[in-house]
Amino acid sequence: MANTAKNKQASELLDAVVPPKTYKKGNIIEGTVIDVKDGQILVDVGARAEGVISGREMKLEGKRVNKKVGDVILVYVVNPENEEGQIELSIRRTGSELKWHELELAKKNETPIEVKVIEANTGGVIVEISETMRGFVPSSQLNNKRIYAPNLYSSKEDSTKVLQTKLAEMIGETLKVKVMEIDKEKNKVILSEKSVYSETDMKLRTQTLTSLKVGDVLEGAVTGIAPFGLFINAQGLEGLVHLSEISWDKVISPADFYHVGDIVKVQVIGLQDNGKRVAYSIKRLQEDPWKSIVQKYKVGQIVEGEVKSIADYGAFIKIEDGLNGLVHISELSSKLVKNPSQVVNVGDKIKVMIISISNDDRHLGLSLKRAQKTDAATDDASSRELEELDKLISETTPAEKAE
Repeated sequence: MANTAKNKQASELLDAVVPPKTYKKGNIIEGTVIDVKDGQILVDVGARAEGVISGREMKLEGKRVNKKVGDVILVYVVNPENEEGQIELSIRRTGSELKWHELELAKKNETPIEVKVIEANTGGVIVEISETMRGFVPSSQLNNKRIYAPNLYSSKEDSTKVLQTKLAEMIGETLKVKVMEIDKEKNKVILSEKSVYSETDMKLRTQTLTSLKVGDVLEGAVTGIAPFGLFINAQGLEGLVHLSEISWDKVISPADFYHVGDIVKVQVIGLQDNGKRVAYSIKRLQEDPWKSIVQKYKVGQIVEGEVKSIADYGAFIKIEDGLNGLVHISELSSKLVKNPSQVVNVGDKIKVMIISISNDDRHLGLSLKRAQKTDAATDDASSRELEELDKLISETTPAEKAE
């Protein structure tokens, strides 16, 4: 009897210092699993009494939820106090709230989760996190070897088609991913397959990020080639070298410059979200050839170049390494041109006239028709000179010839 009184007194003193929490039916609260038995889970929710989850209330979307002692879970209050003085709780009735809670924990603890690919689009794949929740894995966050095939295409357009095919082939696959971004209000979850590194990679990545800053130079390997650039893993840190940062020369296809496995030096030009988004540059570590090259040329000069690519609006011409120009469709011919391919083809060696030099754009404006006119004018002048010489010879008298 004396012990009961002491326990009651101790409980009252504890309540006075740390008042127990009270809940109402319908509250969704967080608790910690303190025991797991057949048919029930006991949960500490900070109240005077423990909470209990039993029977079908332990299921979510028809499947029993497996929990262990120490797990933090989200529960729904079914009954603030039953006949045994316990708080009746439910996992089943938390619905989507539980999934958001679990995703937040997975993001915080960097714990991988498994998802199923259900749809693909040009930007990546849509995955099923649960029966009522979807997520998105951008193509840049997928395993490079899974989707990029650098040797299977000859142009940027071809590579895009290959990428779309490979993404579509992933439908039905199960991926192990990490949570990158959560926006509950917009119902948006961004996931990453690349972030599921081995323990060694994670240690190296963490070590690299400790002192890394924009402007630093790292050495890494090409791990993937996409239509829009190169993926580089430098000291455990995966990043992208965009098409425009590969070379000072015009880049149509990244695969023309590098292959998977190539070792390259890169400069960090962008660092966001604690290393989740890293931008590298290769060309900024190379001397810009433009200034020295362009000094050799002037407007009005006739030069020879090679047709490297053709667009609806004209043809791109390579004059030499690091120097490119555009022949606009209006400068291809004196006649009306509807399709540049009617006049030139990729690989053609042609003579063009320089009609503009843009230091800001590092680009030459070129003209095929003006070069042809100049050649024609030169030919006409030469013909006229020969005619005049013939005439002069024929008019010379025999005596003059003898002399």
